[in-house]
Amino acid sequence: MFKIFANAIRVEDIRKKLLFIFLLLLIFRFGSAVPLPGVDLQILDFARGTGGEGFAQTLFTMIAGGGFGSLFAMGIAPYITASIIMQLLSYAIPYFSELKKEGEDGNKKIQQYTRWLSVGLAALQAAATVFSYTNIQHLNGANLFREGHQNIFVYFVATLAMMSGTIFIMWLAELITEKGIGQGASFLIFANILAALPMGANQLLFMITGREGSPIIGVGLVVLLLAIFVLMIAFVVKVHEGERRIPVQNAKNAQARSRGATPQNYLPIKVNIAGVLSIIFAMSLLQFPQQISQFIPGETWLDTVARFLDWNHWVGATIYVILIFMFTHFYTSFAVNPREMAENMKKNGGFIPGIRPGAPTSEFIQTIVNRLSWIGATFYALIAITPIILDRFLPIPMGFGGTSLLIVTGVALEFIKQLESQLLMRHYKGFL
Repeated sequence: MFKIFANAIRVEDIRKKLLFIFLLLLIFRFGSAVPLPGVDLQILDFARGTGGEGFAQTLFTMIAGGGFGSLFAMGIAPYITASIIMQLLSYAIPYFSELKKEGEDGNKKIQQYTRWLSVGLAALQAAATVFSYTNIQHLNGANLFREGHQNIFVYFVATLAMMSGTIFIMWLAELITEKGIGQGASFLIFANILAALPMGANQLLFMITGREGSPIIGVGLVVLLLAIFVLMIAFVVKVHEGERRIPVQNAKNAQARSRGATPQNYLPIKVNIAGVLSIIFAMSLLQFPQQISQFIPGETWLDTVARFLDWNHWVGATIYVILIFMFTHFYTSFAVNPREMAENMKKNGGFIPGIRPGAPTSEFIQTIVNRLSWIGATFYALIAITPIILDRFLPIPMGFGGTSLLIVTGVALEFIKQLESQLLMRHYKGFL
C-alpha cells in the first residue's frame, strides 16, 4: 500500500488529484466548525463538550453529518438518502428504468432528479433540525440561539444557511468524483469517520487514566479491545475481497482451452453485493422514531418507542439485525439481474459447464446470488452487532464501531484499487 502511494506521488497528474481531494476535504472539515447565524457560541461550545457533538450525535449522524450547530450540520445525509431512493426507483418505476437503459444521457437525468430530491430532503431536515435546536433536551430545554435572536426570521435564515451548506457539500462531492479519484460522497463519509477517531482515542485514554488517577478499565482490556478491532478489520478486508467465481467457457475457444492455449474465464460475483447500504438503510429506519422524539419533546409514548428501538435494547438490536437481512436481500435482488447475465452470456456464445444456456443458467446464477446474499447479510449483521454486544461489557468509543470500520476499510480498499488502475494505465501509456 505504501509503495502504491509513493509511486502515485511521483506522477504529477495523480499528485495534483490527491492535493485537490485533500483541499476539498479541508474545506469540508472547516465548514463543519462554522456556526449557524444567530447561535449562542457559549451554549454551542458547552453542547459540543457535554455529549460529543451534542444531543443528536448518533452513529448515522457521525457517518453522514457534519458538526453540531454548524453550516454543515446535516452533512451529506440528504444526498445519500436521495441517492438510495433514486436507485430503488430506477428498478421499481418503468420511467426511471428506461432512463437507466439510455446510458450516459439517462444517468445525467437521474442525477439531476437526485439533486432536486436532495434539496427537498435538505429543506425538511434543516427545518426540523433548527426546530430541535430551540429546545435541546440534554441541556434542560436550552435554546441554542441568542436572546433577541429567537424569532421566526432568524430560524428561517438558519434553515436556509444549513440547507445551502448541504447543497455546497453535494457540489464538493461531485467535484471530487469528477476531478479527483473515486466517489466524492464516500470520501466525505470517510472524512467524517476519521474526524471522530481522535475523540475515540481520547475516550480510550480516559478509560485507562480515569478521574484522579483511578482508571475505569485496565490496560489489558483496552489492548483486548484494540485486538478485536484489528481482527474485525482483517475480517472486513477478507469478506470485502471475497467473490464467487463461476467458470465460463466459450464455444469458439473451448477446444483451445482444453489444450491449455487459453486461460479459464470466470464470472465473478462479490459476496458484499449490497455493500454498506443495507446497514445505512437499517440505521436510518431504526433511528427515525428517535429523531422524531427529539423534534417533539414531551411526548412520553414517543420516548418509550425510541427507547425500545434503540439498538442497545434487545428489541432494537433484534429489529436491527432483521432489517439488515431484509435490506441486503432487497438490494441484491435489484443490483444483480441473473436473467440479463444469462442472456448476455448466450449472445456472446458463452456457457457454464454442465448448465444449459438460457433459463437454467439464469436459475443457477440466481441460486448462487441468493446464497451469497445470505452470507453477506450474516457478515453485515455480525459486524453491526459485535460492538453492541461488546458495549455490554466494555464502553465502545464513537468511531470504533463495526459499521465505521466497514465503511473506512471499504473506501480505503476502493481508493487503493483506483490508484493502482491509474498507475497501470499510465504505465501502459508510457510503454506505448
